Amino acid sequence: MTALSSEKCSFQYQLNQTNQPLDVNCLLFLIILGKILLNIFTLGMRRKNTYQNFMEYFCISLGFVDLLLLVNISIISYFRDFVLLGIRFTKYHICLFTQIISFTYGLLHYPVFLIACIDYYLNFSKTSKLSFKCQKLFYFFTIILLWISVLAYVLGDPAIYQSLKAQNINSYQCPFYVSIQSYWLSFSMMMILFVAFIISWSEVITLVQAIRITSYMNETILYFPFSSQSSYMVSSKKTFLSKLIVCFLGTWLPFVLLQLIILLLKVQIPAYIEMNIPWLYFVNSFLVATVYWFNCHKLNLRDIALPVDPFVNWKCCFIPFIIPNLGQIEKPISILVC
Repeated sequence: MTALSSEKCSFQYQLNQTNQPLDVNCLLFLIILGKILLNIFTLGMRRKNTYQNFMEYFCISLGFVDLLLLVNISIISYFRDFVLLGIRFTKYHICLFTQIISFTYGLLHYPVFLIACIDYYLNFSKTSKLSFKCQKLFYFFTIILLWISVLAYVLGDPAIYQSLKAQNINSYQCPFYVSIQSYWLSFSMMMILFVAFIISWSEVITLVQAIRITSYMNETILYFPFSSQSSYMVSSKKTFLSKLIVCFLGTWLPFVLLQLIILLLKVQIPAYIEMNIPWLYFVNSFLVATVYWFNCHKLNLRDIALPVDPFVNWKCCFIPFIIPNLGQIEKPISILVC
C-alpha cells in the first residue's frame, strides 16, 4: 500500500485551470473527442481476422470508457447545473471526472501489460483449452474486474482523496497528472529495442538492403532472401531477432520515434490522453515479438497457429514462399507485410 501510494504521489502536475473554466471544459471536450476519433481510426485500420485476445477486448473497453467520459462532459457542459438522483452536478464535476479517469488510466499500464503477457503465454503454450464462448466470457469478466479494482483503489486512496478535496476547495484550478507507469514502461521498451538492434544491427542492415517491393495476392509486400535452407523450424535466435526487428520497425517506426522524442524531451502528457488504443496496440506488437523470440525453438509453422497481430504480419516474416510472377528463384523467399 505504501509503495502504491508513493507512486500516486509521484504523479506529475500537468495543467492548471485558469479563471475561465468554461474554456478549459471546451478544451477537454475537444481533446477527448479527438482521442475518440483516433481510437475509431485505429480500430478501423486493424486487421479484421485477428483471433481473440485480452488486449483486443481491453482496447474496446478503453474506447467505451472514453466515450462515456465524452458524454458526461457534453451533458454537464450543456445543462451546467442540474440534479440527478439527488446529486447536484456542476461544471466542477467535469474536472472531477477527468481527474478520476486520469488516476485510473495512470494505474492501468502495469496490470494490462502483465495480464497481456500471461494471456499470450497461455495461448502460445496452449495451456488454456477454453471454448470460444468461455474464453470470451473470461476476457469480459477479467476486464470488468480490472476496471472495478483500479477504480475502487483510486477512490479509496487517501492521497488521491486529499487531491480531489483540495481541488473542490479551489474550483478554479483543475490539475491533471502524468502516470509514472507509462514513462517506465515506454523507457523499458525503448531500451530493449535499442539493445536488440545493437545485437543484430548487421543482420538488420543486410535484410533492409535486400528488401524488394512487389505485389502478392492483391497486396503490396516487401520480400527478402530466406536463409534457413527451406526449414520450417526457426533455429537461430539472432537471425530470427533481426527479422522481428524489421517487422516491428516496418510498422511502428514513426511511433518509436515519437516515444523517443517524448522520453528525451521529458514531455508530460496527461494520463487520460496517454492511455490510448494506438499505444496499446504498440505494446501488443512488442509483446507478440517478445513471445515469438523467447519461444523461437518451439516454432514449427506447419503445426501451430501463431497469434495474429492486428497491425504486424509476423507470420509472413519467416514463412518461405515461392512467388510465380518473380520468375525462377533458386532459394525460397520470405514475405514481410508491413
